[in-house]
Amino acid sequence: MARRKVKFKADKKMIIDAFAEMAKEKNIDRDLLQGIVEETFSMLVKKKYGLEANFEIVVNLDKGDIEIYLIREIVEEVEDPSLQIALDDVKLFPDSEDYELGDDFIEEISLDNIYENFSRRLVSLAVANLNQRIKEIEKDNIYNEYIQKVGEIVIGEVYQVRRNDILVMHNKIEMRLPREEQIPNEQMRFKKSQSVRAIIKEVRRSGSAGLPEIILSRASDEYLARLFEIEIPEVYDGIVQIKAIARDPGERSKVAVQSFDDRIDPVGACVGMKGVRIHSIVRELCNENIDLIEYSSDITTFIIRALSPAKIKEITVTDEVRSATIIVPEDQVSLAIGKNGQNVRLASKLTSYSLTLVKEGAEDIELIEFKEELGAELYEKLSEEGLETARDFLETDAKFLMEKCEVSKEQLLELRSIMLSEFEEEESEEYLQSLNSI
Repeated sequence: MARRKVKFKADKKMIIDAFAEMAKEKNIDRDLLQGIVEETFSMLVKKKYGLEANFEIVVNLDKGDIEIYLIREIVEEVEDPSLQIALDDVKLFPDSEDYELGDDFIEEISLDNIYENFSRRLVSLAVANLNQRIKEIEKDNIYNEYIQKVGEIVIGEVYQVRRNDILVMHNKIEMRLPREEQIPNEQMRFKKSQSVRAIIKEVRRSGSAGLPEIILSRASDEYLARLFEIEIPEVYDGIVQIKAIARDPGERSKVAVQSFDDRIDPVGACVGMKGVRIHSIVRELCNENIDLIEYSSDITTFIIRALSPAKIKEITVTDEVRSATIIVPEDQVSLAIGKNGQNVRLASKLTSYSLTLVKEGAEDIELIEFKEELGAELYEKLSEEGLETARDFLETDAKFLMEKCEVSKEQLLELRSIMLSEFEEEESEEYLQSLNSI
C-alpha cells in the first residue's frame, strides 16, 4: 500500500520552533506540550473532516517534525467523505496505481501553508484553544511551585506601588504585598525597581489575571521568625528555638527563645557580638524594637519575664482559665502597661494568658457593694458560685458567667466597666477578643 510523500518547506519548522520556544519560556514540560500540540491538530482535523474521521498525528518537537495522515477507505461510491474516498479520486494522486477498492488510502495533510487545508476561522480557534491550555498549565506550574514555598522569604523587585498594595516581581512572577501585610508607614519608602524582602504567606488558585495570586507579608510573626533563622546560625541549626512571638509590626515585638545547649545563652546568641545580629533584623523591620525573652516552662516565671522591663511584686496564676493577676509596684505600673497598653498586651499574647495588672496597695471591693448594679437575683447566683469580691468577678471566665449565671454580653461588659473604673483600670483588649469569640 503506497503513501504519498511530500517534502515540507520551512513553514512546518517555524511552527515547531515556535512551540519549542513557548515550552522554554513558560517552563512547560516538552512531552506535555507535545501532547497539547497533538490535541490541537486533532481538533483541527475533526472540525474539518468530522468527529468520525480516522487519522494519525505524529509530533516530534526534538526533530522539528509534524505529520498528519488522513485514513479513508477506497470505495466505488462515497457515502461518508470523512471515512471514504472514491477510487477515481485516488487515481489523481501520484503513485496510486496499486490501490484497489477496499484498501485504506493514507493521505498526508500538508502544512506547507496551513490555511490551504484549514480555514482561517479553524486555525484561529485552534490557536485560542492552544493558548488556553498553555495558560492552564502555566497556572498549575506556578501554583505547584509556590505553594511549596509558603513560609519562605523571597527577594523581589517593586513593580508598582498602588494605594492599597505593592506589586512585586520575583522570577518574572507577579506577587502582591497588601497594605495590611506591610509594616505601617513603610509603603512610602518603596519605589519602583527597589528590592524588597518578604515572606510568602499564601498562594491562592485564581488571581485577577487568571494566574495564581501570591500574597507576601512583612508584618506577620512568621516573617520575623524567618529573619531570625537567616541572621542567627544557632536558630537555623535548631540549637536555639523560637517558642513564641508577639508583634506590633514596626513598633515592638517580644520573642521568647529557648536553648537546647546549656553552654549557649539563647538571648545572647540572638543579640550577637555588640548587638550586630539583632540590629540587622531591627533595621529590616523599620527599627522595630525587639524584646528577647528567655522561655520558661514555668508559666509564672515566663509571665514575669514577658512583662519586662517592669518589675513584678506578686503574681497569681489560674491555669484553668489561663489567666493571671499581677501586683505591680506603683513606680512600675507605667512600664508594665507600656505605651497604649502595648507591653501588657504583647506579654499576654506571648504567654497566651489573660493578664490583669493590679497596682500594689489597691484594695479589693466586696461584691455586695455592687448589689444595686448587679440586681438581687444575679448577686445571689454569683454568691452561690463563691464570687465574693469585684476581683473575683473580673477574673472569672466570661463563658462561665454567661452560661452558669445567665449574664448577657452587654450586661457583662457594663458591670466590668463599673468595677474597673473603681480600680482606675481599663478593659484589656485580650478580654474583649475572648468575649467576641464566644
